[in-house]
Amino acid sequence: MEHLIIDKTDDTPSIDFNPTSRELKISGRSLPEDVTTFYAPVLEWLDELEETPVGEFKFIVNLEYFNTASSKLILDILMRLEDIHTGGNNTIEIIWNYDKRDTDMEEAAEEYSELVEVPFQIVGI
Repeated sequence: MEHLIIDKTDDTPSIDFNPTSRELKISGRSLPEDVTTFYAPVLEWLDELEETPVGEFKFIVNLEYFNTASSKLILDILMRLEDIHTGGNNTIEIIWNYDKRDTDMEEAAEEYSELVEVPFQIVGI
């Protein structure tokens, strides 16, 4: 598996999926003009992870903001992580960090945590 790095911009988050450290990180703001195209490499990487037994992974979310279109792709990512977690080759833990003052982001994390059966920590910073 290759290390997937996508640099952040004003409208797109940074993506750092590192098979060596076993950490999948997404941070910044997610409001790309074409969410499907932006997140396609992420979903492809996760497809490869599902087929590759490598052990434990952490998915670390540090999003400041995401738009409605991104919310669907984030759910797709979380559902894919659930498939990976329940598939038996790898275990996933989700750590969703948010600014303690941002109740909207906290609520989003809580809603996502109820939709997937993966260990899910919500951490106010």
